[in-house]
Amino acid sequence: MVPLNAYLILAATIFAIGLIGFMTRRSIIMMLLCVELMLNAVNITLISLSHYMQDFMGQVIALLIIANAGAGMATGLALLINGYRLKKTVKIDLFKDMRG
Repeated sequence: MVPLNAYLILAATIFAIGLIGFMTRRSIIMMLLCVELMLNAVNITLISLSHYMQDFMGQVIALLIIANAGAGMATGLALLINGYRLKKTVKIDLFKDMRG
């Protein structure tokens, strides 16, 4: 059986990779993928702690996060496609005029 620490270290590593990628990348697609990495790291943490504590509530919350992330990704990709049609690029620096 894999110990809980291994899952938590894996989740922290994936979250760090996602955070570094989000902070350093300028492409919106890469930023969306990095957000997905961070959300999956949170899901790994929730599911591993849920299994460790013998409580299924963490797994339910992980399913809600997956559903919410899917909806968020669809919205983000729709905005990206619309922005690409207008600007012909996916760089975040050229989308500054989208601010409210």
